[in-house]
Amino acid sequence: MIARLLLVLLMFALASCSPLPQRPLAGKRYDAAELRALQPATLAWPAMSTEGERAQREAALAGIRARLALPPGPELDAALPALFDTVAQYNAEIDAARPLLLAALLTLGQRDAETQRALLTAAHTLYPQEAAPLLWPLLPQLTASKPFAIAAYTLLLADPGAAMPLLGIVPAQFPAWADDPRLTALMQRLQPSAAAQPPLADLLAAPLRPGLPALVSLQRPGRQQMGQVLVRGADGRFVRGADGQVLAQPQLALARSGLPGTITNGNTPQGVFTLVGAGTATNPNIGPTPYLHSKLPIEATPAEFDHADTAAAWSEALYDSYLPPSWRSWAPIKEAWLAGRAGRDELLIHGTTLNPAYYAGSPYFPGTPQQGCLISNEDWDPATGRLLASRQLTLAQAYAAASPRNDLAGYLIVVELAGDGPVTAAEAQALVLAAGR
Repeated sequence: MIARLLLVLLMFALASCSPLPQRPLAGKRYDAAELRALQPATLAWPAMSTEGERAQREAALAGIRARLALPPGPELDAALPALFDTVAQYNAEIDAARPLLLAALLTLGQRDAETQRALLTAAHTLYPQEAAPLLWPLLPQLTASKPFAIAAYTLLLADPGAAMPLLGIVPAQFPAWADDPRLTALMQRLQPSAAAQPPLADLLAAPLRPGLPALVSLQRPGRQQMGQVLVRGADGRFVRGADGQVLAQPQLALARSGLPGTITNGNTPQGVFTLVGAGTATNPNIGPTPYLHSKLPIEATPAEFDHADTAAAWSEALYDSYLPPSWRSWAPIKEAWLAGRAGRDELLIHGTTLNPAYYAGSPYFPGTPQQGCLISNEDWDPATGRLLASRQLTLAQAYAAASPRNDLAGYLIVVELAGDGPVTAAEAQALVLAAGR
């Protein structure tokens, strides 16, 4: 009843706003020319007005409290995944929801793999320390690799010393772990290579496929800080602004869950993606600003990934062919390959309609993490919900201007850089200059 009332209030709040320009239809695709012509003032999202956002948040919080009040039983069990996802999105009622999660973990062995995944993701996102003691005895009951891996990552988050016992448990419980991309990634995490990262200059200069542009997203390990995204033109040179400096702007590659890239709703995987166009999304947290459509290996066919006719089948060797020789033996850059094998998809490059204030005090503020996509901030008029400025639109238009093809074919490279604090534009500039690009 309360949620319905708040939704009615939301409708009145939106009706009281000044008329808004019509937003693009969900699912519309953009070519390069359309993308370059788009103006921020033509885009709006009513829930980004102060009144609209407040009503939406209050309705969401009412939904959380209604679920928290449900008695034990099938209805509550069915509500738990959405409950914890909303708690994490709004960063609200975390303490109130904790007992439900801890109680649900005790019954994990009786639940299907998808429910296990959702509950364990909540444990990793919200309650790793409290959940860890409950997870050790549950590991033998987690017979599917995805829930097991999430449980293992939660144990590692609570105590990095968990790596040693897990190194023995994984091969004992999953003798064929090397054939599973999630467990392969987990074992790499448990026993990381001591090899140094190859020269970044080689990667920044790598042609991928000649004549096509690329985005390069520079991120910190763990993704708890904002990264920087750059645009490399079809000629291999990085796009500069009017001041002659490399065009670089903040971008977040952190998922709310904080899980690695091979896990559903985990961080953006490190490695090479293909870009296959632009469009508008149906997800209300993305909003009306066009996304750039990135695809992982396997999610994209070999021909789609290559932007050319090819009879090749997917293999690690084919993925490696997009990397410079010096990077082909470095396991972390193959996370995108493993993520594609693990079935991840729809990791878009998009804007956001989430209020950064939900995450005030976090190391990635003013970023707004979602489900593992690459996210750029946007500024909205608090009175009307109109788009005032958009780093996402700036990025998409810079990429479109650098593309020789109207279909926006190209590539995305996500690579991590060691260091403290957010990746800075000055750091990105120095790396590009060092690469001679």
